[in-house]
Amino acid sequence: MKVIKKIGKLILYVLSIPVLYIVVSLLLSLITVNSLKNKSSEKHKVYLSTNGVHLDIVLPLSEVSDELLDGLKVNSESTFLAFGWGDENFYLNTPTWGDLTFKNAFNAAFLDSNTLMHITEIKRQNQNWTTVDLTDEQLRDLNNYILNSFKLDSNGKKVLLNGKGYGYHDNFYEAVGSYSCLKTCNSWANSAFKKSNLKACLWTPFDFGLINKYK
Repeated sequence: MKVIKKIGKLILYVLSIPVLYIVVSLLLSLITVNSLKNKSSEKHKVYLSTNGVHLDIVLPLSEVSDELLDGLKVNSESTFLAFGWGDENFYLNTPTWGDLTFKNAFNAAFLDSNTLMHITEIKRQNQNWTTVDLTDEQLRDLNNYILNSFKLDSNGKKVLLNGKGYGYHDNFYEAVGSYSCLKTCNSWANSAFKKSNLKACLWTPFDFGLINKYK
């Protein structure tokens, strides 16, 4: 009986971890940082885009700094660039939820892993995007945060993964940092906003955490 009780406690303990993670995540997502705004100096617009799980930061091509644009493979017909950060294995080997395996999910959440920047070229604005107004300084800081997420080669150039995109209008580049349950694709976007003095969550692993700050 003692063995059974110990096993039962162990199972309860293991099951409590994801529950605690979700509860803490939701609470921290509700806490807003950088809430003060100066409407008169907000001259620019960027956007948040989600596929229901993963956030991208979308910048009009005209708002992308020369330093960030340098070395990116971009079609002249593009009007917007969407920037996302995430686990390399997830990006390349799990393009849909149907491809998700327990091993991939576990490795991404708990083991050090390489990361990639995913850049998508977009011609037209999507009505489902969430609009974010920002100042000159905030736009500059946002560009710099995204720029510093790229891993550079020995010549200081962004590292393109040729032929790894999902289609003709997107590409992957090597990124800095390691993905985990504490630093997800969405917490990367949230950190970009925090570092740029934009309204953001204290911390969030979810897409809706940041988006809800702008509704």
